[in-house]
Amino acid sequence: MKIHHEGTAFLVAAGLFLSFLCLYVYLVVEQRWPFWLAVVVSVVLLGIAFNFYRSPRRIYGKPTDGLVLASADGHIVAIEEVDEPEVLGGKCLMISTFMSLFNVHAQWVPVAGEVTYVRHHRGNVYAAYVPKSSTENERSTVEIVTSEGHHIVVRQIAGAMARRIETYLKEGERCEIDDQLGFIKLGSRVDIFLPLGSKPLVDLDEPVTGNVTVLAELPPRKSCK
Repeated sequence: MKIHHEGTAFLVAAGLFLSFLCLYVYLVVEQRWPFWLAVVVSVVLLGIAFNFYRSPRRIYGKPTDGLVLASADGHIVAIEEVDEPEVLGGKCLMISTFMSLFNVHAQWVPVAGEVTYVRHHRGNVYAAYVPKSSTENERSTVEIVTSEGHHIVVRQIAGAMARRIETYLKEGERCEIDDQLGFIKLGSRVDIFLPLGSKPLVDLDEPVTGNVTVLAELPPRKSCK
């Protein structure tokens, strides 16, 4: 299992701390059950951390013309028409994926194209499944323009437990399917804004897998912005 580079330092520090904690309990406490309890708890905590920071290598390997792939692992919490004032300045279709603590927290590029906008905003710490988290929480917004002229916006949103958002894309560069878009630490959410006329291919509460599940089909021509 490959570990994401965002988690390397944390996992090393956590492993050392828990090892010293277990050693301390072993040397100080005469009874052995507290030591074994500390070992079990440490193994469970490290297992959760390794699961969180795992970084699976995913290659879509199929034609993606006119398709939008899931950017994150999780389940669908919203499919609705909304206003997106920051970038698109109008109504679009939003598809939102909520990531729990047990999901992979890397994000992938949902469409190939040119990166035309990248902004990070500080904000509140509402639970990521709450609708207002999309506009009020700490977040990072990326716009990608496809070769067909569709403007796609991806928004990484920090949840109540998240403390850091990393976005790897830069304005002016080209991104491709299979590229990683970024990483959010702890519970979080990803909103994808699509042109009106896009056809959702997922349902509410459906589990999705980043760079694997097809979220939607884009309209034949751009209809937003």
